[in-house]
Amino acid sequence: MPPAIECDALTKRYADDAPAAVEDLSFTMPRGATWGLLGGNGAGKTTTIAMLLGLLIPSAGRVTVLGHDMATDRFAALARMNFSSPYVSLPHRLSVRENLTVYGHLYNVPRAARRIEELTERFQMGEFIDRPAGSLSAGQKTRVAIAKALINTPDLLLLDEPTASLDPDTGDWVRGLLETYSAETGAAILLASHNMAEVERLCSHVLMLKQGRVVDSDSPAGLLRKYGRDDMEQVFLDIARDRMAPGRAA
Repeated sequence: MPPAIECDALTKRYADDAPAAVEDLSFTMPRGATWGLLGGNGAGKTTTIAMLLGLLIPSAGRVTVLGHDMATDRFAALARMNFSSPYVSLPHRLSVRENLTVYGHLYNVPRAARRIEELTERFQMGEFIDRPAGSLSAGQKTRVAIAKALINTPDLLLLDEPTASLDPDTGDWVRGLLETYSAETGAAILLASHNMAEVERLCSHVLMLKQGRVVDSDSPAGLLRKYGRDDMEQVFLDIARDRMAPGRAA
């Protein structure tokens, strides 16, 4: 089967004379893998995800998702992928059930009502499934956002800070659900996160972005060895502050 994602020299400039938000980004992410997309604010993570979703047209380069060229076959790919971010709000006046029903129809989900009931049970949303989305707590909204992202049983899931607003217990519960979903379906997950413990737990490989470029790429364990650190937060700080890994040429 084709990889989950292939990026070839992907570049995005918002103006001809502006610095590139993403520059010469190339990587191949295999099916079934969970990868981390890391970097500080302005590193290019959101721009990269937007190009993977086909929301932004690259200035140069090529994106292929699940074997579909996003420049020519975008809608075939979109039917097999989904996205979640706690920073993207669902319509506040619609109930949770109504919001999920809308997305079920948009994705042509067979037996959408049954799928919504499955997600309601799995994400423990029964107490608020018929409440307006705008009345929910931050943690409840995050659960609904991830349930929405799974409505079409995607083969590729793009997640932007999926547990940012959750308490430690609920965050751990959501991470467990994501692990189970990937194991059960073979779905690939690309995770943008500032929670380094989350990255160490979920991700088999990490792309470290800085100023729109990949500055390092390895498994979390490999990065810990390379930088001689005990956790990924220390590695993140080393890269953000231009501290070289021991033994690497400046």
